[in-house]
Amino acid sequence: MTTQPSLPGDITALRALVLTAWAERDAERAEKTRLIEECDQLAGQNDRLRQLIRQLQRMQFGRRSEKLDPDQFNLALEDLEQAVAAGEAEQDKADPALRKARSEKRRAGRGPLPEHLPRVEIVIAPEDTACPCCGGAMHVIGEDRSPRLDVIPAQYQVIVTRRPKYACRACEGAVVQAPAPARLIEGGLPTERLVAHVVVAKYADHCPLYRQAQILARQGIAIDRATLAFWAGYAAAEVKPVWRLMREELLRSTKLFVDETTAPVLDPGRGRTKRGYFWVLARDDRPWRGGAPPAVVYSYAPGRSGDHAAALLQGYTGVLQTDGYAAYLSLADPKRAGGPATLAFCWAHWRRQWFDLAKSPPAPIATEALKQIAELYEIEAEIRGKSADERRAVRRQKTKPLAEALKTWLEKTLAQVAGGSSIAQAIRYALNRWDGLVRFLDDGRIEIDSNTVERAMRPIALNRKNALFAGSDEGAENWAMLASLIETCKLHGVNPEAYLTDVLTKLVNNWPNSRLADLTPWGWAAAH
Repeated sequence: MTTQPSLPGDITALRALVLTAWAERDAERAEKTRLIEECDQLAGQNDRLRQLIRQLQRMQFGRRSEKLDPDQFNLALEDLEQAVAAGEAEQDKADPALRKARSEKRRAGRGPLPEHLPRVEIVIAPEDTACPCCGGAMHVIGEDRSPRLDVIPAQYQVIVTRRPKYACRACEGAVVQAPAPARLIEGGLPTERLVAHVVVAKYADHCPLYRQAQILARQGIAIDRATLAFWAGYAAAEVKPVWRLMREELLRSTKLFVDETTAPVLDPGRGRTKRGYFWVLARDDRPWRGGAPPAVVYSYAPGRSGDHAAALLQGYTGVLQTDGYAAYLSLADPKRAGGPATLAFCWAHWRRQWFDLAKSPPAPIATEALKQIAELYEIEAEIRGKSADERRAVRRQKTKPLAEALKTWLEKTLAQVAGGSSIAQAIRYALNRWDGLVRFLDDGRIEIDSNTVERAMRPIALNRKNALFAGSDEGAENWAMLASLIETCKLHGVNPEAYLTDVLTKLVNNWPNSRLADLTPWGWAAAH
């Protein structure tokens, strides 16, 4: 039985009690509102983190068409990391001890700055170096050094070339003058270094030319987008012999990766874009200690049919590692002119099909398939970087029994599932390509997948997102040539801007064709 509280009989006391109760009620409501707002904020943060996790999962395990671009994922992480840093900065302002501890931790954890960077030393000395006790002169007993990384904003300069004319006072008509240096663009403004900068900004840093024109305008330099395009076109024409030599070099390789990706091209006659393709040849023998230098060569073609694949790989009879696209099957025809190529297929493409099926649980068959494929990849991780013979020996001993067991399981499972199901389609995909999928077991040079060439296509996709499309078939061809040199530079740790500056300068000064190999990215890297 609830006892009712007694109320004061005095009106003034009763009014005071009511006002106190109202104040307490308002305070409780305010606190409740604050807690709700904090909970909403925490819920929002949790939702954001969950979304980031889902994006990460898509990036790592999703189909290629659904994978989150790594750069887009980094943008999301940047936002989160900036928020964390802002919070730490506020804490540092409020707590000097915490600021000092974090400062010492940062100083201990950072690595040394590159030695080739110029050093500008700033000495901060006390205003008075007289001894506070006796007034005598004090001497240096040590110092604290604190290097920090600084930046000088991009500076443009004008190179004025002067060629004095000399004449003889005694002889009329005798005039001597040094010849004018060769230029990439005769009568044009840019140096070869500036052209290289424009090309690298477009094809390596994915900055379209119209944005570069805006950057120049901020420096008071009025150069329109069309002029920048003109410069890039001259650069592409100049390096074409090097690109052609690189493609010939790759076609002499014993093993190549090959793939293709879309290249939208403007089609003015129809008022929209048409679909062209970049065909990509890649070589990277480092995983099995091969001696051939890694390289990537892009070629443009207006279509994706087998005719384009045959033209690109005419006469090639080595090992081709592909994604199983039907256009390559004719290259393995025993009746092919010059002899057949050997096709090796990609396990990663097949594995993605099982990831898609496993996203809708329960999916015990897809889970089991992924488990067995993962065992193959674990062995590959152990032998990466070993010689081809060592890789082949381990694969025959460890991987081959697992692959045979997987095939037996697939055949048994196919007989138990509906013929038109997605699981049946995934199984038939592998069984129909089984010889190509297991070819890596008997050849230590072959990788388990074609991810090497897929990584080589990522820069093309990034540039495609920024530039949207190529202006013409010729523009796409130039894009392919310049991107080939830039991406191969990356494989060799070469600064593409320094490389293109030097190569363009040498080519316009009549570099001999007999030494053209010295201008390939790997030849240039060896010389520097």
